[in-house]
Amino acid sequence: MGVRKRNTAQELKEARKNTAFAKLNNCPTSPRKMRLVADIIRGEDVEKALNILKFNAKEASGRLEKLLLSAIANWESKNEGAKIEDSNLFVKEITVDSGRMLKRVQPAPQGRAHRIRKRSNHVTLVLGSRTQENQDS
Repeated sequence: MGVRKRNTAQELKEARKNTAFAKLNNCPTSPRKMRLVADIIRGEDVEKALNILKFNAKEASGRLEKLLLSAIANWESKNEGAKIEDSNLFVKEITVDSGRMLKRVQPAPQGRAHRIRKRSNHVTLVLGSRTQENQDS
């Protein structure tokens, strides 16, 4: 392995240490409804994002709160001994993609049938450290 390649691999490893992610697959909420809540917390500090999700009335916010807590736990397991307050964690990325769709048929007037699409989604949440972002710049 070349020296340059080894250096970039070490840099990537260091960068990964300050990020943590969590995924939520096949969540039975439509992606559009989930994106409304995800857009609110994108780029926010972890503490503020948790408060926003806790007091938001939408059903999707409860699921995202649990996902955010999971990502925080993943970060803690990666960085043992480090404090969350000192690291300045924030929601670096949050993506909501559509998952599988359950297709059902509902009876309609005059012998017809309407198709009902019960949508689900996949959410990926990535946490980053603001202190690491400032060191890179």
